[in-house]
Amino acid sequence: MNSNKRNRNNFEDIKVNIKIKLSVLWTSVTLCYLYGDYFELYVPQKTQGLVNGVNLLDSPFKLFAASILLAIPALMVFLSIILKPTINRQLNIVLGIFYTALMVLIALTSIIPWRTFYVFLAIVESCITALVVFYAWKWAKSKEINQ
Repeated sequence: MNSNKRNRNNFEDIKVNIKIKLSVLWTSVTLCYLYGDYFELYVPQKTQGLVNGVNLLDSPFKLFAASILLAIPALMVFLSIILKPTINRQLNIVLGIFYTALMVLIALTSIIPWRTFYVFLAIVESCITALVVFYAWKWAKSKEINQ
């Protein structure tokens, strides 16, 4: 009876590959970026600025630069799965640090009542990209078999 009770309380758990963890983290942060940009449309005067061209992305160059900035995390979803471990680890650490710093900066510069949601999402995004750095940093080395 004691062993049955113990088995009912033990849920099956599997070890998740580091590449999958990193890919899922990049997926999560990409979704948060999308939510933030979508919710921003509800901020007063935002859509009017989009219509009349008075906004942060008011030139083709700025729009292209923003596209690159947001495409990188989306690409990391795929790249975290397919890249070889050494470059994968390095890229996740460098980009994770960059996006963590960027989101902290955005959180600190967005503290106004109508952007509370943006600050919240920027903090969540910072935590997610910090986890990317943590997991990539702690990436276990393969065990060599001596023959």
